[in-house]
Amino acid sequence: MPEQAAGGRKKQLEATGQPRRIPKQQRGRDRFEKILSVATELIEENGSDALKMSEIVERAELSFGALYQYFPDKSSIIRTLAERFNEQGRRCVEAELANVSSAELLRQALCSIVDQYYDFFRSEPVMRDIWNATQADRVLQQVDAEDMEFHSQRLFDVLIKLWPKCRPEELLAIARMMMHLLAAAVRYSISLGEEDGRAAIALYKKMLPVDIGHLMATP
Repeated sequence: MPEQAAGGRKKQLEATGQPRRIPKQQRGRDRFEKILSVATELIEENGSDALKMSEIVERAELSFGALYQYFPDKSSIIRTLAERFNEQGRRCVEAELANVSSAELLRQALCSIVDQYYDFFRSEPVMRDIWNATQADRVLQQVDAEDMEFHSQRLFDVLIKLWPKCRPEELLAIARMMMHLLAAAVRYSISLGEEDGRAAIALYKKMLPVDIGHLMATP
């Protein structure tokens, strides 16, 4: 069935970037996961820009009604996949920052985080594609912004513990800047070939200050 055959129902759906509903019954969850699995396969084959709801319907052997019952648009599928990948990244950041008790350990933790993120995106072409998609889609930019703020807040918690006499607003600004720079380093590095990418990550780690405290002024 052509994608346009979904008729007026599709036109009534707003591009919110959110799933229409999260199923609770096993049958619904199985269908939900099948849609995401098929979407992942198609993104890996052709990229997220080429992803079409009609192709998902055909490969998943579903009706348009069944698909739109869970996902109103392509953005909602990509957002769901992005949030799942982001959850893995959040666990990595939390684990690395959990036991930081000194400036040197903080630097080591940041180096470990950037290494893990680089390896993750290098080994996951679907996530690499989706990460780029979140930058180009206005609805999906919110996903990236929320994830970045999560990481910034976790780093802020560490900074305020290590430098309690510094102004909180300054520490938060530094935390946000550092996480944005880390993400930019990874994004740039995965755009290069394997050898050049690892060299770029190594250079970023050399640029990290040994003692981040010198960036801050005491009140």
